[in-house]
Amino acid sequence: MISIVIPARTEKFLNRTIEDVLEKATGEIEIFPVLDGYGDTPYEKIIDKRVHYISLPLPLNNERRKRQAINAGVSISHGKYVMWMDAHCVVAKGFDEALAKDCEDNWVVVPRRYKMNFKKWDRVIEDDRPPIDYVYPMWQYLKKKKRIAGYKWDIKSEERKDIMIDDIMITQGSFIFMTRKWFDKMGFMKTEGYTGWGQEGEEVCMTTVMNGGRAVVNKNTWYAHLHKGQMHGRMYRWSSVEPCYNYSYNYWVNEHKDFFVKLIKDNLPIPNFHHDWEKKLYEL
Repeated sequence: MISIVIPARTEKFLNRTIEDVLEKATGEIEIFPVLDGYGDTPYEKIIDKRVHYISLPLPLNNERRKRQAINAGVSISHGKYVMWMDAHCVVAKGFDEALAKDCEDNWVVVPRRYKMNFKKWDRVIEDDRPPIDYVYPMWQYLKKKKRIAGYKWDIKSEERKDIMIDDIMITQGSFIFMTRKWFDKMGFMKTEGYTGWGQEGEEVCMTTVMNGGRAVVNKNTWYAHLHKGQMHGRMYRWSSVEPCYNYSYNYWVNEHKDFFVKLIKDNLPIPNFHHDWEKKLYEL
């Protein structure tokens, strides 16, 4: 069984996402939509024996609790595998069985990611816009803003297009799959230090690799993610991501410098990382 957690905060596409998952899954699943701070807000729940709602109480100081929502769902789930996804995604038919088929005990797996057309509720396929299989940390953000911020790595996607299951550095945190055993062993999702939301993909990928596991993309299946922005309203407001960025940067770049330097070196060449990147980053 696969346990699917869907954190939701002021989310208008939640039902469409749940319905899509129910329609596309071909194996045994259970879904845990986590209503974060909905309070008395009216919400029409989907009636299905596979769907189990969790309601978190109204937060203090407008706190955003995506990590706590993920932990709450996983804590009462029963699957051998656990995954979480944003509440504004569409998935491929049989995504669940495709991911479980190629997932070792110490792996973190993501499907290939497309942009979503929310009007058609489907992925956008364009010749000049390939799916996102790889993400790299942007040098400009790493050096100037002290942030680990990912950006699509189109050159690597083209160079390694025939490798269907391949290692990745980091990923966006909108869809992540792993065994429950690995989730528990690694202590995901960490909430001490990582306050608010953000850096979920960075945490799980780098923690996994640092502890001898693999973070991989499975190109045999896909999902499409809606970048909501101002047009559709963010589920978790941008201002609450800053503490996670700050903590994550210090934790990985400074406290685990040896690992971080090796991770970069193992993946070179990376766009905009010059030969003396280490000297410039650490001002040696």
